[in-house]
Amino acid sequence: MSIPKAFISYSHDSQEHKKWVLEFATRLRNNGVDALLDQWDLKPGDDLPHFMEQGLSTADRVLMVCTDKYVEKANSGAGGVGYEKMIVTADMLKTIDSNKVIPLIRQSGSQDVPNFLRSKLFLDFSRPDQYEFSFDELIRALHNAPLYEKPLVANNPFTPISQTPPNRTGDGVLVVMKIVTALFERQTRDYVYYGELVKHAPMSRIMFDIYIEEAKSLGLITQDTEKDVWLTTTGKHYAIQHNIIK
Repeated sequence: MSIPKAFISYSHDSQEHKKWVLEFATRLRNNGVDALLDQWDLKPGDDLPHFMEQGLSTADRVLMVCTDKYVEKANSGAGGVGYEKMIVTADMLKTIDSNKVIPLIRQSGSQDVPNFLRSKLFLDFSRPDQYEFSFDELIRALHNAPLYEKPLVANNPFTPISQTPPNRTGDGVLVVMKIVTALFERQTRDYVYYGELVKHAPMSRIMFDIYIEEAKSLGLITQDTEKDVWLTTTGKHYAIQHNIIK
């Protein structure tokens, strides 16, 4: 799995703002994102335009931290922000529907973004009570891991939506049930060997055991004294509802 690379564009408004950006970039790296930031990637004597050009061209996404000063500099083409805007604008013109740039709102009282980004959906980091929600949405966007998978188009228009719930990405119970169901369908036994399950698990055995326990607590499966897994009636309904089997 490739590591997403994100270039962070911001203006040096104050030491407090620089500290916020540094902590934000550090948290991105702790969440599997290769964040490019001048505060640790630029040293005295380095070439600033080269850093900007290299970072913007190699990054998968560009995170523009919008403050009043940042928006003003971007619109007027001033300083490093203006130079970055010129590079990004030229890149965006190559692909009209490009979603490479993600505006992040940091100023309080307004949601202004540079003029060339007004059509882009932004994430609001200006309110402390919304920070975690925005950060989670950003991380999911960078890793291309939306909270819910897009459901398949159902054949029966009269099936209640409650019977075809959307699948959550990164759902460990769903992973367990997919493996249990797949092995169950291939055989005539009413149970699945625990060893076979572990062999097919796309994660550590410890994590897999935790999700097995969670599936058991939901009544989807049971285990006998040999740890072999039995698919319950509730589990079979779960498999159908979540489109694990047709």
